[in-house]
Amino acid sequence: MSKYIGAVTFVVRDYDEAIAYFRDKLFFELREDTPLEPGKRWVLVAPQGGGQNALLLAKAATESQVAAVGKQTGGRVAFFLHTDSFYRDYERMSSAGVNFLEKPRHESYGIVAVFEDLYGNKWDLVEKKDEDVR
Repeated sequence: MSKYIGAVTFVVRDYDEAIAYFRDKLFFELREDTPLEPGKRWVLVAPQGGGQNALLLAKAATESQVAAVGKQTGGRVAFFLHTDSFYRDYERMSSAGVNFLEKPRHESYGIVAVFEDLYGNKWDLVEKKDEDVR
């Protein structure tokens, strides 16, 4: 039997601004954008070539959800974007306007730099040492 996490909810203020950010700054692909009930959509974005995992962009609909936008993990790094070419993606993302909070650093597991998304959630861009990144 095979199992995997197909999607993780990512709370957003607005579907279209989030789609634009992931597509134009992180170079993700839009996998699905299906209208549901009025004001609600099923929106999946994922890194190009990134397998079956995706982020489900979920528009904040209540006060507590709005308050959670950008604070999904209380200020800790929330997401880990793995790459097979750190400096290629670091330069490409930097040129697109992604806000890196630190310069690239070498760790025992590989190269990493923390960046924040359009809402302030922290991410690691990571190229792991001597391992398949998928």
